[in-house]
Amino acid sequence: MEESYDVIVLGTGLTECIISGLLSVEGKKVLHLDNNEFYGGECASLNLAQLYEKFGKTDAPSESFGRPRDYNIDLVPKFSMSAGDFVQILVYTDVTKYLKFKQIEGSFVYQDGKIVKVPATEKEALTTSIFSLSEKNNLRKLFEFIQKYNIDDPSTTDGLDWEKVPMKDIYKKFNLENSTCDLCGHALALYNDDTYLDKPFKETFQKIVLYMNSVTRYGKSPFIYPLYGLGELSQGFARLSAIYGGTYMLNANVEEVVYENGVASGVKIDGKVTKASTVIGDPSYFKNKVQKKGQAIRAIYLLNHPLADTNNADSAQIIIPQKQLNRQHDIYVTCVSNAHKVAAPEHYIAMVSTIIETDNPEEEIAEAVKLLGDYEGKFIEISDLYEPLADGTTDHVFISKSYDATSHFETVSDDVKNLYNRITGKTLSLEGKLRKDILEEDEE
Repeated sequence: MEESYDVIVLGTGLTECIISGLLSVEGKKVLHLDNNEFYGGECASLNLAQLYEKFGKTDAPSESFGRPRDYNIDLVPKFSMSAGDFVQILVYTDVTKYLKFKQIEGSFVYQDGKIVKVPATEKEALTTSIFSLSEKNNLRKLFEFIQKYNIDDPSTTDGLDWEKVPMKDIYKKFNLENSTCDLCGHALALYNDDTYLDKPFKETFQKIVLYMNSVTRYGKSPFIYPLYGLGELSQGFARLSAIYGGTYMLNANVEEVVYENGVASGVKIDGKVTKASTVIGDPSYFKNKVQKKGQAIRAIYLLNHPLADTNNADSAQIIIPQKQLNRQHDIYVTCVSNAHKVAAPEHYIAMVSTIIETDNPEEEIAEAVKLLGDYEGKFIEISDLYEPLADGTTDHVFISKSYDATSHFETVSDDVKNLYNRITGKTLSLEGKLRKDILEEDEE
């Protein structure tokens, strides 16, 4: 008799592992497969030898890098907002018991050729060196307005409908200069282009409040990051699934999805069909069911020094808003180090990422690379970005989106919630568990 499952999941990317864990907890019989020999898929973390092999480098890593096994280098750079939905998913599922986190020390923005700390409070708005005194006051007033705004209290709205009034009108109301608008939309709300300006200001306010709340949660910056790299996240959800009966198989030879009357009925592995009524996976397993939505460049650099103008931070994010370099999309610079157990002592891993706009992607990030200073190693990857053509409710094949060029997990959380709704017909509720101080064991 053929073995059968409720769900087969293809690929061990983080999105797939989260969905696998959630469905296993709900009592689904889950088989999770990956053609790779390691967890994480697109967002795996590799040691230095694995990184050299992936990028086809035939020479061995220099001894100056230290031990290759001391490295856990992310292929996709992402930080977690400490007050965001992604951390709540970790708390809700208790995956935090498998992980340890450390704060990212600094969040910076590139403004007029300089790297400056992102102001996220009324006090910081008044003390930042970015703006004139009058502009500081305008920004402070906007922050105060955002903090007091309550949709249930008309007296706080100044007569503005947050479901209708576009964000660009809010900027005009507070007489903000273009550079200040860039900071709010890109360094605080973390949009990677300017399409938000014509949309109702509700979402932008919510994103800025999330940033502010994430900063006040631990101080320094809004971001946290798991020790030993992002690959730990996928493995944490794999453990969760296994505890509830999920079965994992790496190095699987997935040949094709099998259909009956146009509906998924299983997966062929090494010539044998394993039955399942639902198939979930990343775009690499469904080339005929996804559409290309662009490309991202992700460039990894190995450094022996911290990023300049970040107060020697052991970790940091720098956002370069699109208009600073006459672009249509932001450029993100991230940096982590031995403090996060991802590099040898005195070494740092920096990554530059953005959406590709021309035929010369490396030239597009050249100004960002200058911010890194000297580097010892460089690894460039161009990734196609895919989205599913259909929602999966007809053929029972549910496909995730490719990981975008943003440097935070909120877009991944959105995709997880969307997938969960399409698969189960239910809204993913993250209520019922209080947020834990998941850094308390790691901070001195």
